[in-house]
Amino acid sequence: MHTFPVTVYYEDTDLGGIVYHANYLKFIERARSAWVRQLGVDQNALRAQGIVFAVHRIEADFLSPAQLDDALTVATRPVAQSPARLTLDQQVFRGETLLFRARVTLVCITTGGKPRRLPPELLVLSGNA
Repeated sequence: MHTFPVTVYYEDTDLGGIVYHANYLKFIERARSAWVRQLGVDQNALRAQGIVFAVHRIEADFLSPAQLDDALTVATRPVAQSPARLTLDQQVFRGETLLFRARVTLVCITTGGKPRRLPPELLVLSGNA
């Protein structure tokens, strides 16, 4: 499991000081990028080769609100994969309190939109990472 720290800034909140719902998607996106980088995948090099990642599906549950200045942790864990698809569980915590969870399915495609196989570094469930 990969963890990524997030601090809630004023720009992340609505007028009531509560995190705007769409910003949770930004938080988990940043965490996924950090996780992929930690695995040794250079997304700039892949893009130069015409290969990118795209979100295919997200199922999200908003459980409790985060607020201005909260210190959050995003936990990312792979749960399923195929040669061209990877499914992750991502959770956002404030301390031990689960605030948000999502199941995210990523696909690997060409910049022209055609399916591609995942880079070997992302075959995390087969023991390659």
